[in-house]
Amino acid sequence: MEYRQLGRSGLKVPVLSLGTGTFGGVGEMFKKWGSTDVKEATRMVDICLEAGLNFFDTANIYSAGASEEILGQAIKGRRDQLLIATKASFTAGPGANDKGSSRHHLIRACEASLKRLGTDHIDLYFMHGFDALTPVEEVLSALDNLVQSGKVRYIGCSNFSGWHVMKSLATSERYGLGRYVSYQGYYSLIGREYEWELMPLALDQGLGTMVWSPLGWGRLTGKIRRGETGSGRIAQGGAPGGPEVEDEYLYKVVDALDLVAKETGKTVPQVALNWLLQRPSVCNIVVGARNEEQLKQNLGALGWKLSAEQIARLDAASHRTPIYPYWHQRDFNERNPKPTQW
Repeated sequence: MEYRQLGRSGLKVPVLSLGTGTFGGVGEMFKKWGSTDVKEATRMVDICLEAGLNFFDTANIYSAGASEEILGQAIKGRRDQLLIATKASFTAGPGANDKGSSRHHLIRACEASLKRLGTDHIDLYFMHGFDALTPVEEVLSALDNLVQSGKVRYIGCSNFSGWHVMKSLATSERYGLGRYVSYQGYYSLIGREYEWELMPLALDQGLGTMVWSPLGWGRLTGKIRRGETGSGRIAQGGAPGGPEVEDEYLYKVVDALDLVAKETGKTVPQVALNWLLQRPSVCNIVVGARNEEQLKQNLGALGWKLSAEQIARLDAASHRTPIYPYWHQRDFNERNPKPTQW
C-alpha cells in the first residue's frame, strides 16, 4: 500500500480509504447505497487492514448515524491500528440547531460521533458543507477547541467552493486557529470540474485532496456501455443527487476506458481509479463497496500505473470546455499555468 502525506500536515494516509456510506442502509437514499451489517463490515475491515488500507471514511448523517455505529463495532479492539474520518454540518435532527457549523452544533455533533464510533478521538474531522450563516471565525474557533481538547486530530472541508476554502484558510492564519489540511470533493473521469479551481487552490495552499465518488456515481463501474442497459443502481433509477451526464459523453469516456482496460488487463473501474491516483493534489481516494468482492476489485487499482499515452487518451476522451473564467484563463497559460490539461 502506498502512503501519501495529507496536505501540509505530518500525517501519512494510504492512497485508498474505505467509504462506509454503504453501512446500515437506513432511509430510502442509503438503502440504494447498500445495507452492510456489522458482520460484513468487520470482514471488510479485516480485508482492508490485511492490504494496508487503514483509513475509514464516514459521516454523522450516513444512515442516520448507523454507519458510524457499525464502523465502531467493526473496529472494536483495533482502534490503534487505523484512521477515521467523519463529518458534520448537514441536518442531523429535527431541531433548528441540529444543522450547520455553529459552535453549538459542532460540539454536540462531534460528541455524538465519538459515542457512536466508540472512540475518544477523530483523526480527520470534515465540515461536510459550507455554512454561510455561521461566521467563519466561529466555525474555525470551535474546531480549534476540539483539536486542543484532543477529540479531533486534524480538520478538513468538503464540498466548499474555492472562495469558501480560501476565506477559511485566511481566517485561520489571521487568528492563529487550526487550519484545514484536506479537501474532500467529487472528482472523476466524467466530473473534472475539480481541476478548474479547486485543484490549483489545493496545490497552492497545501491541501491534500480526498476524492469521493471516483467512479462518477457508479457510471464508471463497467456496467454501462453503448447499447447496454446495465444492471447496477444507476440503471435502476440513478444515484441520488448525482449530476446529470450526457449519454454520448459518458459512452465516449467508457469506450476509452474499455480500450485501456484491455491493454492493461485490468477492469474499467480499476483503470478509472488508477487515473485519479496520478492526478496532482490527490492523496487519497474514498472507495465504496457493497460487499467483499467489490472491495477486492477496488484494491486491484493499486500496484501498477497507466502509461503517459494511456493517461493522455483518457484525458482527451473526458475533455470538456470549461465555463468562464476558466476557458479565458487558458489563453494566458504562460503566466497562469494549469496543473492538468483541460
